[in-house]
Amino acid sequence: QVQVVESGGGLVQPGGSLRLSCAASGSIFAIDTMGWYRQTPGKERELVATITAAGSTNYADSVAGRFSISRDDTKNAVYLQMNNLKPEDTAVYYCNADVRPGYGSGDWYVYWGQGTQVTVSS
Repeated sequence: QVQVVESGGGLVQPGGSLRLSCAASGSIFAIDTMGWYRQTPGKERELVATITAAGSTNYADSVAGRFSISRDDTKNAVYLQMNNLKPEDTAVYYCNADVRPGYGSGDWYVYWGQGTQVTVSS
C-alpha cells in the first residue's frame, strides 16, 4: 500500500554529477525523515545522507561537501545531488522514508526502495 521508488542512477565519469530521485506513493498520512543509503558487494549498507521533515540534514563524512540532499513534500519526494563523483562512490543506492500510512492504527514504518545502481568509471 506504500511504495518507495528510486530513479536516476547510471554510469558517470569521475568528477561528474548525477541526481537521484525517490518518491513515496500510496496511502500516506505523513512522512518524517527520508534518506539515502548505499551498499557495495562485501560491505554493509551505509548511510549517505538524511533529511528530516523540518529540513535538517546529515551527511556521511565521505560525501560531505560533494552531495546534497533535498526534499519536495508536495511530491513525497527526496533527491540526492551528487557532484565530483569518485570511483569509490560506486554502489547501489537505496532510498528510505519514515512513513505513517493513511490506514491502520497510526504507527510509523520505515520503507525502502528497490535500489538504483550508480557506477563511477572512466
